[in-house]
Amino acid sequence: MSADHALQMMAQLFWNCFLIALPVLAVTLAVGVLISIFQVVTQLQESSLSYVPKLAAAGITLLLCGSWMLNRLVSFATTLFSSIPNLK
Repeated sequence: MSADHALQMMAQLFWNCFLIALPVLAVTLAVGVLISIFQVVTQLQESSLSYVPKLAAAGITLLLCGSWMLNRLVSFATTLFSSIPNLK
């Protein structure tokens, strides 16, 4: 296996990791910003107010996007395993 091929496989790995993690991270970031704005406006500094909505949003996002995430991961793993015989 050449260094170029190994770097290409690593680039694909990082890109897939980014795409798989993006929905959950983006939704929890957006919910966190909205909750922070709400806390600043109302001056309500309850610690559970920031965790519970983010946890619920992450769970809902996993329910909605989980099949796509798993499909993407399985597709990448299948491609990776099928390329093993071509490695030299």
